[in-house]
Amino acid sequence: MAEGDAGSDQRQNEEIEAMAAIYGEEWCVIDDCAKIFCIRISDDIDDPKWTLCLQVMLPNEYPGTAPPIYQLNAPWLKGQERADLSNSLEEIYIQNIGESILYLWVEKIRDVLIQKSQMTEPGPDVKKKTEEEDVECEDDLILACQPESSLKALDFDISETRTDRRSTFQAHLAPVVCPKQVKMVLSKLYENKKIASATHNIYAYRIYCEDKQTFLQDCEDDGETAAGGRLLHLMEILNVKNVMVVVSRWYGGILLGPDRFKHINNCARNILVEKNYTNSPEESSKALGKNKKVRKDKKRNEH
Repeated sequence: MAEGDAGSDQRQNEEIEAMAAIYGEEWCVIDDCAKIFCIRISDDIDDPKWTLCLQVMLPNEYPGTAPPIYQLNAPWLKGQERADLSNSLEEIYIQNIGESILYLWVEKIRDVLIQKSQMTEPGPDVKKKTEEEDVECEDDLILACQPESSLKALDFDISETRTDRRSTFQAHLAPVVCPKQVKMVLSKLYENKKIASATHNIYAYRIYCEDKQTFLQDCEDDGETAAGGRLLHLMEILNVKNVMVVVSRWYGGILLGPDRFKHINNCARNILVEKNYTNSPEESSKALGKNKKVRKDKKRNEH
């Protein structure tokens, strides 16, 4: 490795550690190897009115001679407002070439959200829109999904297990095209006594509605707080469709902290890549945000 590359790598690692320490569970590792990260930014942590996800990929040349590759993801962020925020981030980079800028970017976005929340305009009406589109899309899919075809299409792929400090993780993948199949996948998996006995069975799925050009998607933590949402976010970034991933964790008695999320997402990503549901990290990064999404998140208590 060249001396310059080694220096950039060290500076990136130091910045990543600092960001994780500062922002805690708001900071999410999507892919360690490809250096893809995501942070959820809100105007108010306790009572958020405006929220935005900043996804970044750190090229080898960052921070020396290249900026992070980034994507701003929020259903309400469009047109001139998106352009203005992008210009602000790029201006910060130009003013700080050669320096680590992720913290400056996050706080700039937070300032914009705080200013927006202090204006008279109401928050985004995301919930009403999501529920209406979700019901319409789900009804259409259920009508199009006959039990016979569901049974024939039901198929599973299972990843190799990975173990860390006596906790074991294993991913299971199945193609799905309607919500009824999701329930069938879970029922079939739980027939396996080992899977049924897992401490947590975290899952997420994405189903593409062709006629509405939108996604029907959902996730479940199964007691591992925020794990389902992180898994679903990974699937959004990888731009996968018509697939369900279940990651089983057998708890070994030793707390893993944030490492558990890394193992859950790595298991899921590996099986999605292995089964050709996704593109390269660079292609997936470009695809992020191009599709209209429908999302329902569930959060439950952490182990």
